[in-house]
Amino acid sequence: MSARRRLGARWRRHRPLRTRLTMAASAAVALVAVGVCAAAFFVIRYELYHQLNLNLTQSATLAIQQNRNAGAGVLAGECRFLSAPACAQIVPADPALDPREPYLLPVSRPVREVATGARQPYFTNITLADGKPARMLTTPFGGAKSLQVALRSDTVREGVSQAAWLLSAVGAAGVLLAAGLGYWVSRTGLAPLARLTGTAEHIAATRDPSHRIELPPGKPGGPVKEDEVTRLAASFNTMLGELEQSVTAQRRLVADASHELRTPLTALRTNAELLARADRLTAAQRDRASGALGRQIREVSVLVNDLIDLARDEEPVPLLEEVRLAPLLAHTVDRARAHWPATPFQLELEDAGVTLPGVPGRLARLISNLLDNAAKFSPPGAPVEVALRTGELTVRDHGPGIAEADLPHVFDRFYRAEQARALPGSGLGLAMARQIARAHGAELSAHRAAGGGALFRLTLPRG
Repeated sequence: MSARRRLGARWRRHRPLRTRLTMAASAAVALVAVGVCAAAFFVIRYELYHQLNLNLTQSATLAIQQNRNAGAGVLAGECRFLSAPACAQIVPADPALDPREPYLLPVSRPVREVATGARQPYFTNITLADGKPARMLTTPFGGAKSLQVALRSDTVREGVSQAAWLLSAVGAAGVLLAAGLGYWVSRTGLAPLARLTGTAEHIAATRDPSHRIELPPGKPGGPVKEDEVTRLAASFNTMLGELEQSVTAQRRLVADASHELRTPLTALRTNAELLARADRLTAAQRDRASGALGRQIREVSVLVNDLIDLARDEEPVPLLEEVRLAPLLAHTVDRARAHWPATPFQLELEDAGVTLPGVPGRLARLISNLLDNAAKFSPPGAPVEVALRTGELTVRDHGPGIAEADLPHVFDRFYRAEQARALPGSGLGLAMARQIARAHGAELSAHRAAGGGALFRLTLPRG
């Protein structure tokens, strides 16, 4: 490929979209304008020559009627435009019968063929002796003769030439207008894209997703007028809203995690510093500090693991399998009984054949979090009722219940109700349970149970 071709290809690749759209729109309108002008030129040219042919035909008919018995030779020698009779002459098929006087119009072999009937009448353009253009009709005269009739065509040629110049000027003006219209169309049509690009560049520079693209207003009282670019801008605004929520949630998670980690890390440091001076402590003090350090390490480990789990958006698809909930629920309840010996767990399995596509370990974590939460708030000896029915799993305790003001926030990360401040936990268990539920297509909701206590309902997806 030559350097010129490479330069042209590179220029075409790097042309802005507005330039390409302007050129495409201008080329389309210019092509139409030039096509219309060309069609108009050929129509005008055809009509002018068609009218001249009609005049020649009328002149020939009149000459035949007025000179039925005339011999070969010139009938009329004054050739004017739209005159009758026009230049006219009779030519015999046999050249030996030609008159002594020279013919006014050119005689050729096709003229003799028309006289004998071997050729159809025809029109042709000629130049007269005085240099003027003319149009000639050769037609049979009868008696082995042909009739030639001519009319000057300079006026027709001037009309065709004037039409050509006029339509060329109109076509040029159409091309310029097309260029202007193409630029206007590209500028107007790409204005939303320009705003979208500006917003995207501003967000990339400032890392602030709170900006939105201004959508075109609709009619008063009516919806926003939508087209492809408007829908793109609306989709981009929706994406920015989701991004803003994600960034806000991430910042809140980091802030809450740092706040929750501050207390156990401070206690860890205190106990570690205390054990560093173990020679000054009694054996009982060392055992107490060592036990506290171990508990705090476990709390921090659980908290970090919970944060890692919450950072996962969805379960990995390759690990999904059809999980039978009844055996999984029974196993998880048995583990809860061992962990909470003072709390009786009542299990009711109305539909033991329920299955759910998912990850068994994650579903077990969801159920375990619900059971731990119910046992934590249940008074000693109060039962925790667990039921698996068609389409739902419920966990109900008989504790103090959920305050009306706390219901909208029980699944928020690190949220802890007033009565839960003194209880162990990080406030991540229910948030993690809801996230696992949604990752499996289910929905977890909290309610105030009739007669007291809290009720958590896991609505399973319809198979």
